[in-house]
Amino acid sequence: MFSKINRRTLGAMGGAALLAASAFTTQASAEERFILAHAMTTDHIFHAMSEKFQDTLGDDSNFGIAYHPGGDLGDWTSLFEQSMQGVVPMTLTWGASEFDQRLDLSWLGYVVSNWEDARTVYGPGGDMLEIYNDILHDLDLHAIGIIPTDFGSVVIRKGVGAKPLNLPADGGNLKIRVPPVSIAVDRFNNLGFGAVPIPLAEVYTSLQLGTVDARAFSTAVETYNLRDVLETNILTNDYFETAFWLVSKSWWEGLSDEDRATLQAAADETVLWSWDEAESKSNEFLQKARDEGIEVIELSPEQIAAAAKIVHETEWPEMEKLVGPEIMGKLKKAAGIE
Repeated sequence: MFSKINRRTLGAMGGAALLAASAFTTQASAEERFILAHAMTTDHIFHAMSEKFQDTLGDDSNFGIAYHPGGDLGDWTSLFEQSMQGVVPMTLTWGASEFDQRLDLSWLGYVVSNWEDARTVYGPGGDMLEIYNDILHDLDLHAIGIIPTDFGSVVIRKGVGAKPLNLPADGGNLKIRVPPVSIAVDRFNNLGFGAVPIPLAEVYTSLQLGTVDARAFSTAVETYNLRDVLETNILTNDYFETAFWLVSKSWWEGLSDEDRATLQAAADETVLWSWDEAESKSNEFLQKARDEGIEVIELSPEQIAAAAKIVHETEWPEMEKLVGPEIMGKLKKAAGIE
C-alpha cells in the first residue's frame, strides 16, 4: 500500500539541513529553534498564515523560527518528504499520496457540502484531523491543523448552453475535465458526465479549443481566472479542497508539553482565522465571476442530496478498500451519513 520514498530531493534536503544548522546557531537566544517552510509565493494564504502564526507567538516567545516561503527549500512534495525525514520540522503543504495511497482520501466526494459543516468536520477540534493523523503517523508526520481552500464546482464553457443541475440525468455525457486521478474520473462518469483526465496546466486551452465542454473541481478563484472561456458556474460542492499544517512527529513529540501546547494554540488561532479568510475569498471571487457575466447557480438541497447519494454509494466503498473499514467508519461518523 505504501509507496517507496523517492530520493530525488536529497539535494534539497541537504540544503535545508545546512539552513537548519545556520538557523540553530545564529538564534542562540531562543530555546527551541526550527524551520517553517512552504512552496507558495507571498501572495498565497500559506504566507499570510505563516506570518500570523509568528505574530501570534510573538517576539518574546520561546521559539526561534527560520521562515522559508516560496519553495526555496523545495516544492510542496519535497517539503512533505523533508518533514517526514525531520529535516524541515514544520510545513504547510498538501497530502502527497505517492508516499501513502491512503492520502487520496483528500479527494473523496461529499464528505461535506457547505461551509458550516466543513468548519465542524475539518476545523480545529474536528474529526478529520484525527482521521488524517491515523494515516500521517505511519509516515512520522503529525497534522496540527487542516487548512481550508474552497469547494469545487462544475463550470461550463462558453457556447455550450448546458446546465446540468439534476444528476446524473442532466449530465448528458458532457465532456468534462477532471484531474488525472482515478477517483475523479469515476465520480464524474457516475454523475452522468464523460470524464476526461487532463493536467491542470492544459485546462484553459482545452476549454478554449472545445476539447472539453466543462471542468470539474473548479474553486471560485479558478473560475474567475478562467472567466474568458466560461459561461456558467454550478456550485456542486462535491469536493472540499484542503491542505495540511504538518510537523515532524518525532520532533513534535520531543518538545516539552508546554512548548507543544503553545505552538498548537497559536496554530489553532491561525487556522480559525484562515477559515474566515477562505470563505470570504470564495464569496468575493464568486461575485467577481458574476460581475464578469458568468451565471453562478446554487444547487438545491434536494439536488445536492441526489448527487451525494450516488457518490456515497459508488465512490465511498472503493475508498474503504484503500483506507480500511476503521478509518472509513470514523469518516462516515464525522460526515453524519451513518
